[in-house]
Amino acid sequence: MAGPLTVTGARIPIEPLRIAVIGGGPGGLYAAVLLKRLDPRREITVWERNAPDDTFGFGVVLSDETLGGIEHADPTVHRALQQEFVRWDDIDIVHRGRTLTSGGHGFAALGRRRLLEILHERCVSLGVRLRFRTEAPPAAELAATHDLVIAADGVHSPTREAHADVFRPTVSTERCRYIWLAADFAFDAFRFEIAETEHGVMQLHGYPFSSDASTVIVEMREEVWRAAGFDALDERQSTEQCAKIFADALGGRALRANKSSWSAFRTVVNERWSHGNTVLIGDAAHTAHFSIGSGTKLAVEDALALAACVEEQPDLPAALAAYESERRPVVRSTQRAAAASLRWFEELATYTDQPARQFAFGLLTRSRRVTHDNLRLRDAAFTGAVEADFGCEPGTPPMFTPFRLRGLTLRNRVVVSAMDMYVAEDGVPGDFHLVHLGARALGGAGLVMTEMVCVGPEGRITPGCTGLWTDEQGAAWRRVTDFVHTGASSAAIGVQLGHSGRKGSTRLMWEGMDQPLPAGNWPLTAASALPYLPDVSQVPHALDRAGLTGIREQFASATRRAADAGFDLLELHCAHGYLLSGFLSPLTNTRTDAYGGDLAGRLRYPLEVFDAVRELWPEDRPMTVRISATDWAPGGNTAEEAVEIARAFVAHGADAIDVSTGQVVPDERPEFGRSYQTPFADRIRNTLAVPVVAVGAISSWDDVNSLLLAGRADLCALARPHLYDPHWTLHAAADQGYTGPGAPWPLPYRAGSRPPPTGRTDGPKPRLTLT
Repeated sequence: MAGPLTVTGARIPIEPLRIAVIGGGPGGLYAAVLLKRLDPRREITVWERNAPDDTFGFGVVLSDETLGGIEHADPTVHRALQQEFVRWDDIDIVHRGRTLTSGGHGFAALGRRRLLEILHERCVSLGVRLRFRTEAPPAAELAATHDLVIAADGVHSPTREAHADVFRPTVSTERCRYIWLAADFAFDAFRFEIAETEHGVMQLHGYPFSSDASTVIVEMREEVWRAAGFDALDERQSTEQCAKIFADALGGRALRANKSSWSAFRTVVNERWSHGNTVLIGDAAHTAHFSIGSGTKLAVEDALALAACVEEQPDLPAALAAYESERRPVVRSTQRAAAASLRWFEELATYTDQPARQFAFGLLTRSRRVTHDNLRLRDAAFTGAVEADFGCEPGTPPMFTPFRLRGLTLRNRVVVSAMDMYVAEDGVPGDFHLVHLGARALGGAGLVMTEMVCVGPEGRITPGCTGLWTDEQGAAWRRVTDFVHTGASSAAIGVQLGHSGRKGSTRLMWEGMDQPLPAGNWPLTAASALPYLPDVSQVPHALDRAGLTGIREQFASATRRAADAGFDLLELHCAHGYLLSGFLSPLTNTRTDAYGGDLAGRLRYPLEVFDAVRELWPEDRPMTVRISATDWAPGGNTAEEAVEIARAFVAHGADAIDVSTGQVVPDERPEFGRSYQTPFADRIRNTLAVPVVAVGAISSWDDVNSLLLAGRADLCALARPHLYDPHWTLHAAADQGYTGPGAPWPLPYRAGSRPPPTGRTDGPKPRLTLT
């Protein structure tokens, strides 16, 4: 019997000597292997309701990172896996009969059945008791007779459901149907193939798992699945029909099933992963869509972390807390990537008209884990071809290509997002605004946006908001635009016009955001008499006909002043719960007249204001609209309504849609994460073929390049990165070695266009080894 395995930095092992594992999948088996190796005295039993050779699915893909953890923890298992793996580097994407190949990705896979056999053999050699064809007793029973209960009982976990009041799971059923099948030949690459059928778009995901077999997953939207009649077919009929649809990919070969049925993916999230001495791992704790190949990987990594934490921590509660603390951020990140990937496939039909290489690039970067820079390292030739199709001159990153809206040509694709500064006096922008906006224009951005400029004194958010309701304010703005146009040469500056609605008359942000002024409040108006913060905010007056006309005229007057002030672009603010946004959302518009009710009614007033502004705004200058593409709240606007809202504004003459989300109601639940709002921009752009501005947690130049090349956005707006670094765009150019016209350094600054030298940190390299 092997001796105890030690963990670097471990304390004296604790004593969970009797361990029950519910579920004999890879995660449960590997947890049993590791815990037995760590302490051979342990009595470990694995319950598995199926036979040893029963399994669902076919192949398993593991990453180099996961394999490294296995090698360190159990070389015996690692050696056995290494002997079984098939490896390949390429991804083939078939788009309308054209195959595009991207290399350098590096995959390793083996059959799921063989993986289980290896783990079964290792368990038996270590003395782990395996009970097949046996339902495990309930977790509560096992918890009374065992020191530790590991629930590895899958996506439909009985343990999780039995203690749902503690684990507090959220299970979301996604919109596609899929089936796991196999082909008796090996693909020579990871293959994605699209079938555009009379019923809708279907996709095949295929990869080899042995020298003579491949996993094949067929997936499609629920409505496509039903229209194609798959809901009425049995396993054999479904398998045959899938083989017929994807005959080209399969070379006319058959597919085979293995207890295969059509499923809808379930995304599992738990607020807690442990309950007393019971802990969830793998799919019982969390799931991530198979399109990023993460299920088995996460389960095995859970087992590694759990075993290490049991060994390192002084007692079981500390071990389970440490396990969850270590794994939760990793899982959350993986689930965000998986969600982005599955959403891309759910919306696949919106991308099929893209040029072939852009489509392929979008597929490869769909999860946002593979990026432009990363892909360029993997396959420079493929990435270079995508850049050439996009219109990049040699040596020009995508973000430094120009973009035209009406008569305005932007020097690059970077926008300084509108950010409220709250330092104006009586609505007049002062020296702060000149320096703030001027610095960002000097810093290289193609377009610099003002904060929301209010159209009337009662339309301010705070007393520190800027405005355009007086000629004095217009003259002060002219001072800013003159500097941008002369001091920053080719930079452009846009004005965002808005009215605070029910979110006005509040304190400066740093004095209490959304909190009413302690004194000197002004009356609020809104679509409906609903306060923003119940029992805290002022109740607004629901606008009547005279009020609607009056505010529309305020927008018109502000537009004239904005044109006279020399702004290059005008954006109408219809987002974030301010006045016009308040008309659009059913959560804030409960009117029963022509300006409420269905979406057409809720759009009526914002479109009237847009028309009044567009009529006065110079014909050659572009106009954009910022919208909240979802309210992040039940009963509010969703991504589907956002497409229709955008469609309406485009029909009335909007040149681009600036796609933000939320901030409409205080009890929203946003799904924060890197570039988390870009899927909404992506959907609008690729559904309506209209230019969009993506915004929201875009922080790196690599992300900007990736979004542009994939056709998810035309412009990228960044806010906080420009607060951190006013010269963010110029520094992005320097980081990429770009010195062209898309990022001109001001003449006085050119001496600083390269990073300054730093002291040496590298020591002399060793030359000799003496023994």
